[in-house]
Amino acid sequence: MLSGLGVVAHPASGLAPYACDPALTRGRRLFESLAPTRTDFQRDRDRIVHSTAFRRLVYKTQVFLNHEGDLFRTRLTHSLEVAQLGRSIARSLRLNEDLVEGIALAHDLGHTPFGHAGQDALQDCMAEYGGFEHNLQSLRVVDLLEERYPLFDGLNLCFETREGILKHCSRTNANLLEAAEHAYADAQGGVGRRFLLGQQPSLEAQLCNLADEIAYNAHDIDDGIRSGLISLEQLREVPLFKLFCERALAEHVHLRQPAQARRLMYESIRLMLSEQVFDVIAATRQAIEHAKVQSVEDVRRSAALVMFSDDMQQRSAQLKHFLFTQLYRHPQVVNTMAQAKQVVRELFDIYCASPHEMQAGFALRSQATQSSTWDAGPALQRIVADYIAGMTDRFATREHIRLTGQKLITEGV
Repeated sequence: MLSGLGVVAHPASGLAPYACDPALTRGRRLFESLAPTRTDFQRDRDRIVHSTAFRRLVYKTQVFLNHEGDLFRTRLTHSLEVAQLGRSIARSLRLNEDLVEGIALAHDLGHTPFGHAGQDALQDCMAEYGGFEHNLQSLRVVDLLEERYPLFDGLNLCFETREGILKHCSRTNANLLEAAEHAYADAQGGVGRRFLLGQQPSLEAQLCNLADEIAYNAHDIDDGIRSGLISLEQLREVPLFKLFCERALAEHVHLRQPAQARRLMYESIRLMLSEQVFDVIAATRQAIEHAKVQSVEDVRRSAALVMFSDDMQQRSAQLKHFLFTQLYRHPQVVNTMAQAKQVVRELFDIYCASPHEMQAGFALRSQATQSSTWDAGPALQRIVADYIAGMTDRFATREHIRLTGQKLITEGV
């Protein structure tokens, strides 16, 4: 990696010694001179915000499909909530807020339409063609698929941002990444190396991973109650939520009135989020002190350091289990997801059989005879997967109707 050494760096005062300093970045795959008014991590964040893939997140859903309501979370609002939580925690831990924000805003860029249903369907379709991993797809978006700059594909982000985006990666794909990055990786290797060595990413990347979980649980409570699929009464049986619901009622007696149920829910979630943030800060500080880390490289060689306390981890796991069984596996959600999976599978089959049905750029790419350097599968199936993964819920629904004449998800049109 080209680190930009010799270029006057922006100051990074106030950072902990184990935080990622933009002046010490391992650099971009293709060298670029330092921006005059922004650090490299700020520049990464700005490129992500202006990307086409980021704009598409507004019409990619979490649990509920796009047509099911205007106020349910989307991948965009979720990413913004993760960024907010991440920055708040990073500030207290003296980590790099700009890097945290960039990773948070980019972490879902590779997600398919229709939430996890679309992802599962595409994984099945690609099982014989190199597989599909949404984290790896997010990296593909920022490394290859965005077409905004005249001299390179992707966004040419810094190593540290790319590393944070790739939360999970199979050993097979880690080896492929290392082979693909051999030409410009430094002696420490590329973003796949840590999966081969069993090492950790930066604290900023670890923080985004946990902030993602915190945000999920909180906003799925809100969306689940709004949808009517779970109730406040059910949640008051879950220990973590019950604790803060009772605290809210003790502090604001008028919230006991039925007409105040929504305020009670919001106040309970607010108190829960605050407590989880404080818990992460305290537990992480203790872990850092115990591990005696003094540098980013110490962090990589240590066990995971950004964490909940044992008690909060157990309570959060109970809440996740409740949401999984009562919301994500609710018959209404399962039925809708089955329709979404059918849409993705049928689109995949149609595009593989008739690549010209894809938009012009992807149709032209499908004429290539060699696979990309990122996978061992044929080029056509990977290109089709890239095309479908980039779709919004609404576009995928319209395409399915155009190509099949079926209206499986009619409200989306």
